[in-house]
Amino acid sequence: MATYVFSDIHGHVAPLARLLSRVSPSDDDQIFMLGDMIDRGPDPLGVMYLCRDLPGCTVLKGNHEDLMLSFLASPHDVMAQANWVLNGGAVTAEGLARLSRERRTDLIDWVEGLPLSAHARVDGRAYLMVHAGLRPMGITGMGECTDEELDMLVAMQSPEDLMWIREEFWGAPTGLVNEQGEGPIVIAGHTPTPYLTAIADRPERSPHDDDGLARMVRVGACDETGGVWDRWDVDCCAAGGHQGGGQVLLLRLDDGEEFYEPIAADE
Repeated sequence: MATYVFSDIHGHVAPLARLLSRVSPSDDDQIFMLGDMIDRGPDPLGVMYLCRDLPGCTVLKGNHEDLMLSFLASPHDVMAQANWVLNGGAVTAEGLARLSRERRTDLIDWVEGLPLSAHARVDGRAYLMVHAGLRPMGITGMGECTDEELDMLVAMQSPEDLMWIREEFWGAPTGLVNEQGEGPIVIAGHTPTPYLTAIADRPERSPHDDDGLARMVRVGACDETGGVWDRWDVDCCAAGGHQGGGQVLLLRLDDGEEFYEPIAADE
């Protein structure tokens, strides 16, 4: 059984479908989708249905799903409407409007019930997955912890931070990995990796590959973490599509293999 992670597809269902077909995870594999299925790209509903029906996939709620739900809960709230539209929600709203009431209710109910975090263990290492990150809590070298302790850690975070935090998370070690390199690695999306150049401490590499396309970046290896990259950013700019140098990533945690699928001009 393998474990895969991806995030921030933003409506680009065609390259995601190609990537999944090429990598071909088995029905026994674990797959984690870290949110932001929707908005900006051409087929956000297609991404939602693909992720919902993908065997073994745990889907998290991202800030764009949060924007959508806030508007749908208060459709006459001008601020909620403006926030969603300004963040690319028009194409998602149009897709929802074309659904029957029954199908729309079914899909929205599913999104409302999505969790804000998940965790997995691969080869003895714990991975904590959230959409945006964690707010620093002053922990120093927490090291190995149980699943229950990971759940308690997340419960102490605000939902807003889990879906929206950026600079505070990427700018300093989490404190979860100790000087021996033991402890949970946090994997998040939300922040396109090129942004890390300005806000992250100790990124491992350039956020662009040789073709100028965005790629994942690990952050934070230092003496305090025993040389371990304690935060991994898997948002590869799909929100920007083809013109923004975006592509879709599927990361396999078992061996660190990174599978990419560029976004074509018409998708």
